[in-house]
Amino acid sequence: MDRLRDSLHDAPIVDKDGYHYLVHPISNGVPMLKPELLREVVVGVTRAADLDVDKIVAPEAMGIHIATALSLQTDIPLVVIRKREYGLDGEVALHQTTGYSESEMYINDVEAGDRVLILDDLLSTGGTLAAITDALDGIGADIADIVVVLRKVGPSALDDTDHEVTSLLDITVDESGVTIHD
Repeated sequence: MDRLRDSLHDAPIVDKDGYHYLVHPISNGVPMLKPELLREVVVGVTRAADLDVDKIVAPEAMGIHIATALSLQTDIPLVVIRKREYGLDGEVALHQTTGYSESEMYINDVEAGDRVLILDDLLSTGGTLAAITDALDGIGADIADIVVVLRKVGPSALDDTDHEVTSLLDITVDESGVTIHD
């Protein structure tokens, strides 16, 4: 994880009304995401994740590039949880609340009994992942694993669930930058 660690040291921090927002290629696509960093992250995920699953599930938007690369590497199908409603049969709506926004999201193509890996870029407040796990539990999917590239150390909405999260790196973010916790 040398490239990932190095990239965090140069990442800008933006204050969004008191919330220290990390601007990083993995979690924002800005600055430019270099293939060698994405490759390192995907290798890290393949080593950390339970890949004995039927589907990879990733929220729009910043989980998509990581999950797509993992899907190509493993031949596991990918389901993207979208921010747009399509009205398809079996579509499940969920409401997500993060440290800086709220929105509706929609799950298609996950059914009861599907064994899934949830993959995302960053766990901060846990609002998005908690809403996703609640919706997938409601569908009757078997959540085999939840993996994030970066996890901000501290309380999370997932603390009140039965689900554990694996991260490639744990961090704290403040106005002076990113600290990596080993």
